[in-house]
Amino acid sequence: MEIEHSTLFIDGEWAKPATGGAIQVFSPTTEQLFGIFPESSTADVDSAVAAAGRALRSSEWANLDGSDRAAILDRFADAVERRSEERASLVSRQNGMPITLARFAEGDAPVQLLRYYSDLIRSSSVEEVRQSLSSAGTTIVRKEPVGVVAAIAPWNYPAILSMFKIAPALAAGCTVVLKPSPETTLDSYLLAEAAVEAGLPAGVLNIVTGGPDVGQYLVAHPGVSKVAFTGSTPAGRHIGRVCGELLRPVTLELGGKSAALILDDADIETTVAGLATASLLNSGQTCYMSTRILAPANRYSEFLDAVTAMAASLPIGDPADAGTFVGPLVSERQYKRVLSMIDAGSAEGATVTTGGKRPAHLDRGWFVEPTVFGNLSNDANIAKDEVFGPVLTVIPYSDEADAIALANDSEYGLGGTVWTADRDRGIDVARKVETGSFGVNTYGLDWGSPFGGVKASGVGRELGPEGLASYYSLKSIFLPE
Repeated sequence: MEIEHSTLFIDGEWAKPATGGAIQVFSPTTEQLFGIFPESSTADVDSAVAAAGRALRSSEWANLDGSDRAAILDRFADAVERRSEERASLVSRQNGMPITLARFAEGDAPVQLLRYYSDLIRSSSVEEVRQSLSSAGTTIVRKEPVGVVAAIAPWNYPAILSMFKIAPALAAGCTVVLKPSPETTLDSYLLAEAAVEAGLPAGVLNIVTGGPDVGQYLVAHPGVSKVAFTGSTPAGRHIGRVCGELLRPVTLELGGKSAALILDDADIETTVAGLATASLLNSGQTCYMSTRILAPANRYSEFLDAVTAMAASLPIGDPADAGTFVGPLVSERQYKRVLSMIDAGSAEGATVTTGGKRPAHLDRGWFVEPTVFGNLSNDANIAKDEVFGPVLTVIPYSDEADAIALANDSEYGLGGTVWTADRDRGIDVARKVETGSFGVNTYGLDWGSPFGGVKASGVGRELGPEGLASYYSLKSIFLPE
């Protein structure tokens, strides 16, 4: 066994798990077993939540001001940075992410996010004095940490999506119990090592392992004050119901089926080059991908051919190769799911213009060729359902109003893009599309701006000052004149 762990990270220590269950990790590139780690029990979750509760109230953490916590976040960032290359490589091995992408998204970006929130709390105050509007007195509006946070991260971008939750939660003074996805848990041991090196007080960050059953137990735990989840819409609906019953704050970043609106004035070469990243990043295993490509009917064949050529040209292979753009899917289960959805799309009558199967030159690994469907409507299942794989649909529209209507004709609303030679026209379209985020001739997350979805794509926002605000509870203190 290449990588074997026998402990959990609870209360600042490497703790022996309560039971002997274990989870195996298989390479999506070779299909071979390469790692193993213990599976948490409910007793382990109880220990982690209790440790987080003690840390929340401890003088080591509760008595720190913003500048003190900022200093800890800076040390944490430095320790995470020293492990960035190792963590990027390990994430790539676990989920098939191309290493060039992993070095930024899973190596550098978590460091940037810690430093962003460190700077933010260093320059902000937790109390504001307001003149009362109903009396002659004043009111102190105070921001206090919401409490123990259950942070549940997915497998597609495990390092950065964990940090979407950890960084603002710690900046606000909360404590965290993190549950990574079982497909991508090995890299979280490096995060725990960094926490120890940085001197995070015991219990401020705890990591439990396991699948949906462990996650469900954590979400409903009486010692948890807030849940932050990134994952599928069905799982998010369940978590939302639980938190609603418990009157527990929750942030849900869920699925998407975002649209790319190609306007009739768009340059074909520039547009298609941009769509490679906006629509197929990480083999399409990215929640905000613009996988519904809406093309003007009077240029439909031109854009369908160009998108097809782009998808067919992307280098597919070993994610450890810096030249690879499309790696394998994360698991055999995901591989079979994506291929079955492609078959179903073909059965509906849509035309596969490229891809649709395993690459001929790869006889092992969970690889699927970038696939493009043409000659279909927005009502086709393959155009409506989230595939979470390298699958695009190219759909014609009649005019700009029709394109916006088609973009909005979706249960989801997470991302989206518009491609045009007229920037102001693109901004006007962006304002009309029902979604939480949108790009004009590009798509790229900004750590300083809110990210999240509407409709079935989620509740609440991460990133930016808005992401920090979701980890505070507000208190008003009324004072006489």
